[in-house]
Amino acid sequence: MSVAVVVSLTVCGNLLVIITICHFKQLHTATNFLLLSLAMADCLVGVIVMPLYFTMLIDPHSCFGILYCTIFNVAAFYLTCISIYNVALISVDRYIALSNPFHYSMKMTANVTLRIIAILWLNSLIYNMVLLYFNGNTIDMKANVTCGECIVTVHNKWSIVDFIIVFLLPCSMILILYLNIFIIATKQANKIRSVRKCPQIHNSSMASERKAAKTLGVLVAVFLLCLVPYYVISVSESLVFLNSSINPIIYALFYPWFQRSFKLILTFRIFGTDSSLLNVLERETNVK
Repeated sequence: MSVAVVVSLTVCGNLLVIITICHFKQLHTATNFLLLSLAMADCLVGVIVMPLYFTMLIDPHSCFGILYCTIFNVAAFYLTCISIYNVALISVDRYIALSNPFHYSMKMTANVTLRIIAILWLNSLIYNMVLLYFNGNTIDMKANVTCGECIVTVHNKWSIVDFIIVFLLPCSMILILYLNIFIIATKQANKIRSVRKCPQIHNSSMASERKAAKTLGVLVAVFLLCLVPYYVISVSESLVFLNSSINPIIYALFYPWFQRSFKLILTFRIFGTDSSLLNVLERETNVK
């Protein structure tokens, strides 16, 4: 698969996720806004980071300017941090939804989630600018620009801090929470099976929550598979960027609402009157 195809799939796939969640009001939920934030970060990886990275990979003898390397380094560090903490927030969201559904429905509103996402993007920007600044990556860029690559210097103490903040803490949170999610989902499934006379609405609601947890679990698993090699054995940066291309495929495979929304977008039905009110969560004749 050519570089252009990978970049195009990354950008287009994540744009579809962004358009879908933004357009259909039925999808304006806390969890979906977190997916929207992740899709925006992945889309920016495809727009900014991937083209610059693959240019250096394909043409290792070319020399890059200060502006080129500054944009690449800041975007790569910033968007990677955003993606990691987005996935961590998704795991927190699913844990609260399953462990305390009443509290979740009352407290985890769309507005609260949007504020959390805004804080995440702002704090991640501040952290990564501080990291690059105090390691001399924004003060003396000439020393870090060479033919074939854009060098990032991170001193030993800062590398430990970065490893803890950007990898160890969020990934530990993700693993611990999803282990608890699995335990809770298993207990709830056993209770539903043991109580024969449970209302059907309750059964379908709990089944929906478990399915959402499983789907997001696949998203998290793929994310960790792409991220862990970079931090643990430093195999390749491309694994981290590849995750931005894989995420839309996961949405397409496991989210029926994304498949239905995708059809509506491709057939230009989103331009119709009140198209944002269409039911994309359940299969209906007007969505087929």
